[in-house]
Amino acid sequence: MKKVEFFMLLLCFIAASFLVSADPPTCPADLGGKCSDSDDWQGDFFPEIPKIKYEGPSSKNPLAYRWYNAEEEILGKKMKDWFRFSVAFWHTFRGTGGDPFGAATKYWPWEDGTNSVSMAKRRMRANFEFLKKLGVDWWCFHDRDIAPDGTTLEESNKNLDEVIELAKELQKGSKIKPLWGTAQLFLHPRYMHGGATSSEVGVYAYAAAQVKKAMEVTHYLGGENYVFWGGREGYQTLLNTDMGRELDHLARFFEAAVAYKKKIGFKGTLLIEPKPQEPTKHQYDWDAATAANFLRKYGLIDEFKLNIECNHATLSGHTCHHELETARINGLLGNIDANTGDAQTGWDTDQFLTDVGEATMVMMSVIKNGGIAPGGFNFDAKLRRESTDVEDLFIAHISGMDTMARGLRNAVKILEEGSLSELVRKRYATWDSELGKQIEEGKADFEYLEKKAKEFGEPKVSSAKQELAEMIFQSAM
Repeated sequence: MKKVEFFMLLLCFIAASFLVSADPPTCPADLGGKCSDSDDWQGDFFPEIPKIKYEGPSSKNPLAYRWYNAEEEILGKKMKDWFRFSVAFWHTFRGTGGDPFGAATKYWPWEDGTNSVSMAKRRMRANFEFLKKLGVDWWCFHDRDIAPDGTTLEESNKNLDEVIELAKELQKGSKIKPLWGTAQLFLHPRYMHGGATSSEVGVYAYAAAQVKKAMEVTHYLGGENYVFWGGREGYQTLLNTDMGRELDHLARFFEAAVAYKKKIGFKGTLLIEPKPQEPTKHQYDWDAATAANFLRKYGLIDEFKLNIECNHATLSGHTCHHELETARINGLLGNIDANTGDAQTGWDTDQFLTDVGEATMVMMSVIKNGGIAPGGFNFDAKLRRESTDVEDLFIAHISGMDTMARGLRNAVKILEEGSLSELVRKRYATWDSELGKQIEEGKADFEYLEKKAKEFGEPKVSSAKQELAEMIFQSAM
């Protein structure tokens, strides 16, 4: 490369780095005429947005529900109780639209350009107004999303306590509370090797202290679950990794979490959220089956359930339906992060799930599970970088909720109509025989099965009728 070409390339890199790291403009909406540090600002965060109501399938109003009717009863439960929808604080109120190639694109009117405690309180007020207008009773958070990190653990805890006290006050007179809380053990440089699987014992201890506090505040707010997402609990290469030791450390960490949960009287469910990779090359809770095996190996199977994220399912090479069924048949289905990825993109895009067919398969699993309470459907999903209007926050959630509601209606239609269930029953009809019963009860050894095989001769193998199954499924859409 010529020197001049290298110099020009270096200048471009410096300019790009500056654009990505530049601070957002301060007080873009000019709240009250000046940029204020006050945390008691009581203005209307969404003055142009009405309370979202159900208007039915014929409605053309983008700020209304077409399919989600919260009070409508389906299979003995109100629709709102099937879903228990939750808003993800981090994507909704901390998402900036920034990516590795560009700076932030979203500057919400209530933001003042700081990450102060007063700004954190303002965001919390916006969160509660958003939930009320959307008609949603649950929200989810990471500790460091709702309150700024301090220079010490003590300062961080103090910051968190201030914001949590405001959230507790805002909860009064409403049904709003966290569906789950969690600790952010992936953003700070101290966690570059992981938290519970770090090669540094001091980091392990710090992570434990942070989780301890996050569990306490989740419990204090009446949260119904607590999630462990191990974004950096994994490795980049095995050449410098003692995988067995790291897995043992992770198990000890979870054991301590179970013990502390019981000590403080937290009745919520502990959830592990599987993900195969990103940001690590390999994450230890790769998928539902891997997580289930880990829990069984370390005797934790009765203490945890799984939070299945649809986008993580596809990253691990599975469908969301597969991961939900794997969790369900193992008695581990505890919560769902309702989102999706892009089939042409190989990373975690966290888009709102708008595929009615996928939503229908998701709801077939949920119905078979009898629901997922005390878990629910958390919208771990964010606006696209190019969607920058405040109303887009509402439209995205309305679309996601309507999609899941259509999925529920379709799933009920399929199950009540019965053709698909009958197709499956017929496919396994030979297992309803005396021999099938003996095998399923563990009463048929190899010698007995050899005798029956000689008796039967060459077995008849029936068609699986996949195309008919797909036709039946699609007819319900």
